[in-house]
Amino acid sequence: MKFSLINPNWSFEGSIYFGCREPHLPLEYGYARTLLEAGGHDVVIVDGQLDDLGLDDIRSRVADFGPDVIVITTAPSYLFWRCAPPELRVPQQVLSALEELPGVRVAVGPHASTTPAATLRKLNADVAVLGESDDVLPRLAAPRERWDSIPSIAFRDDGGCRVVGGLNASDMQALPALRWPIETIRAHRHHHHRFEAPPVGPGAEMETSRGCPYHCTFCAKENFRNGYRKRPLPIILAELDGLIAAGVEYVYFIDEIFLPNKELLEALVGRSITFGVQTRVDLWSTEMLDLLGAAGCVSIEAGVESISLEGRNLLDKKSRLTTEQISDRLIHARRTVPFVQANLLDAQVDSADAVEAWRQHLIGHGVWANKPVPLFPYPGSPDYSRRWGAPDDQAWERAVDHYLANFDAFSDIQDARPLRLDELESHVSHGAR
Repeated sequence: MKFSLINPNWSFEGSIYFGCREPHLPLEYGYARTLLEAGGHDVVIVDGQLDDLGLDDIRSRVADFGPDVIVITTAPSYLFWRCAPPELRVPQQVLSALEELPGVRVAVGPHASTTPAATLRKLNADVAVLGESDDVLPRLAAPRERWDSIPSIAFRDDGGCRVVGGLNASDMQALPALRWPIETIRAHRHHHHRFEAPPVGPGAEMETSRGCPYHCTFCAKENFRNGYRKRPLPIILAELDGLIAAGVEYVYFIDEIFLPNKELLEALVGRSITFGVQTRVDLWSTEMLDLLGAAGCVSIEAGVESISLEGRNLLDKKSRLTTEQISDRLIHARRTVPFVQANLLDAQVDSADAVEAWRQHLIGHGVWANKPVPLFPYPGSPDYSRRWGAPDDQAWERAVDHYLANFDAFSDIQDARPLRLDELESHVSHGAR
């Protein structure tokens, strides 16, 4: 069979979106392509964002390939599944442009995992993958009449939505080392969360683990990328060495939480690569932070969230250190890592003066701390479930309406007041295929 895996050319105008706007490697599609090709299928990744494709361009590429299965993602990449744009406007526009083409429509991503019935309806798709999609997509080569035996999917059935099995968690021991076409690598000029030097060669993203052992209230990972799983070190190094050989000079490890791993860091020492991570600094000793810097780390995005124990407990951080100890650990990291950032969220328990004093203390020692970002109750996060229970078909609308009703000031990357979902989503009138 022939599979087209489509990453749209994303637009975030009017959206509540906290992620980076630049193109990133679609890792989920990279794994799926390798597994599909191993099963004898033909696969093309149509990356609208990396190649800056218009709707007509996407349609032309898909039509020329003539796929049996068309896959669309509802978030820019695995890196941002936890903070996806709430609306489905862009995937709607893409599938509308492909409406006259034959083929099964498959939705993957956080919306498909969290609110499958609403996602199928809004996208006029046939089937949604529940959870991580890497090793589920090959199963969808089966005939439609066998879908009820494929776990971790939801599909339209007699006018309703039939859910089969639970959420998929991919076996990270079995996923292959990714290999990207050289033209893809050369087009990837963005170095995610790198600030100490301008890019010279290409950048890339990869993961050494997936999931997180913690359950902070704000993190939307309950329905995908949840349980912590490590990739085998030989696979990590094979993928990384392939990127280095292709000319990549900087890698961002997209791991939900990059935990201390002495064996991995020692293997990175001496390799001609720099990298960035997102982690919790309270989990690192000073010795391991020194090794992190020696291994080539040039960027740390550290989740602190609140400057008070009360705030961190409210967010269920289960932090091991006091605020003073966290500050000291961040400042220590800055000695060997050129850029260190402390992320803050608005837990609504810390005084503005105290937060600003803490920020200025860190900034004075070369550590950047952002102004607290308002909390968005993502469907699939503990925060959402505590407020409203399990997500239903109106979950994304409910979360957006709550956010807009409770905040007048937004994140510093939000240019204007976000719009409601019914203003963003296209309400495309789909015809029969």
